[in-house]
Amino acid sequence: MTGTRNTDDLWIRRYHPAGPGAPKLVVLPHAGGSGTFFFPMAKALAPGIEVLAVQYPGRQDRHAEKLIESVAELADQLLPVLRSQLDGPFALFGHSMGATLSFELARRLEAEGLVAEALFPSARPAPSRHRENCTVHLGTDEELIAELRGLSGTNDQVLGNEELLRMTLPAVRGDYKAAETYRYHPGPKLKSAVYAMIGDQDPMVTEEEARAWAEHTEGPFTLDVYRGGHFYLVDHQPAILKSLADRLTPA
Repeated sequence: MTGTRNTDDLWIRRYHPAGPGAPKLVVLPHAGGSGTFFFPMAKALAPGIEVLAVQYPGRQDRHAEKLIESVAELADQLLPVLRSQLDGPFALFGHSMGATLSFELARRLEAEGLVAEALFPSARPAPSRHRENCTVHLGTDEELIAELRGLSGTNDQVLGNEELLRMTLPAVRGDYKAAETYRYHPGPKLKSAVYAMIGDQDPMVTEEEARAWAEHTEGPFTLDVYRGGHFYLVDHQPAILKSLADRLTPA
């Protein structure tokens, strides 16, 4: 089914194309997430900013594809796709696992001379802040489901549908493996500005872990702390959209 589709179309979803000269915002989902999570963001930011939502293998229309269980491999496969898309100002926004992926992509893009205006890591410790004993991906299906319920980021229709839930678990487990087995390798600091965001009740990241993102850039750094848990951004979308729009400039 996917053999006739362009590789870029597999990876990148343009839900609301913007006009000429609009900066591009590459958005990278959380573990178990899909590009559709960012549909409301894409709609709200268009036409001034064009959102390029990344769709990982192993979910929705890519469910038959082999899962990628490594952040580094995801970044390597996404790099040539983004290289062909980023012909003007751009930024990267990643939530949870997507934040780590955005960092690895930013490194690779900078090595090729493509510097993002900004990196927006959300709900994730800095790459250099590794948490020990993170083994959710090794747990039973029931333990994995309990994790999803606790973070309140999975659609209730999925959580309430046993068959659908079981279908999504391999992608969730694969993503958790990618996130939990990621290890930071020291390298040059980014030139991009880094604007980190977290929820003040998120069990997945502390304020200290989030502030450590400042260690990874030569540019400006800020940390915005919102009320809420791991998916604080759902309840604070207007403020987050304003933050994004204020920090991205038209070509």
